[in-house]
Amino acid sequence: MSHTPAMSEHEYRENTFFKIFGSVPAPGFADPGEQAEVWGRAWGCTSDVGRLRAVLMHRPGEELSVVENRPMPEIGGFGDPEKGWYWIGKTMPDLPAMQKAHDTLAATLKAEGVAVIYVDKAAPGRMKQVFTRDSVISVKGGAIVTRMARKVRRGEELPVTQALAKAGCPILATLHGESVFEGGGFAMIDARTAVCSVSVACNPEGVRQLEAVLATLGVELIKVPMPGYRIHIDGSFMMVDVDTAIVNVNELPYVFLETLKQRGMKLIELPPDDNAFSVNCLAVAPGRVIVHDTMGARLADVLDKNGITVIPIDYGAVELGGGGIHCSTAPLARDPL
Repeated sequence: MSHTPAMSEHEYRENTFFKIFGSVPAPGFADPGEQAEVWGRAWGCTSDVGRLRAVLMHRPGEELSVVENRPMPEIGGFGDPEKGWYWIGKTMPDLPAMQKAHDTLAATLKAEGVAVIYVDKAAPGRMKQVFTRDSVISVKGGAIVTRMARKVRRGEELPVTQALAKAGCPILATLHGESVFEGGGFAMIDARTAVCSVSVACNPEGVRQLEAVLATLGVELIKVPMPGYRIHIDGSFMMVDVDTAIVNVNELPYVFLETLKQRGMKLIELPPDDNAFSVNCLAVAPGRVIVHDTMGARLADVLDKNGITVIPIDYGAVELGGGGIHCSTAPLARDPL
């Protein structure tokens, strides 16, 4: 006959303790009340158009001093393959003009009620730190720190991680191993659906790790192979309202465009004579978008007819560095739709 030993006093007290002060798995991590109590506020984004509440930015600074007058005609600009930096354009960077444009964007966001959180100092020599979009992806409950693809950008992840920690934003994952994935290659279509580039800057391992995190949140990831050396989907696809996106049909697969149409989305096509940076805009609320003032009249007119309010700013000095308004902003908190 088996015999069960009597419970010790210690075991009795331990059992009693956990019956009173037990483990509390619910509500979940991303519950707004839980987030407010533990992390100070609700973090994360479940769309690309919900009212924007907090954004991560970096004001361009001394890191631009790495750019020297070393012409590289093969890339149409300047660069040093050994050090890894490059600057595409006919003229060297104008730091005061870049700072003025960046300050205008920050002031516009603040006027819209957005909290601007700054990466205080760039990683040494990482002269594209201004494009914070690429180093962090915000999802429900927190942030995913990405892993940059190119040598000129590897290292931006550390000051971004430090800025997130300083702000109290939870980091749900950091991409690692031989993954590469840049945030410009990611977009939320709705709370249950995201889309990403598969490209030289968003490799299959990066996509796999990102998809694993999204799966825990119940988010499906649509994978879009980019043509040639196109690296980010935000140059071709941009949500501007709950059911409306600007698209460059020459850079997106037919199957993806048809998938969007089947979902009942309105697709506003970028006119062939418009500035490519017109796609690279930022929704601060459903149907309310900060855009480059170089946007063509045809596109602006179509947006207006679809009920989209545009807020134009001059961002040309930063555009010369290869990125726009969307690239320069990493949303950390949006209201759910």
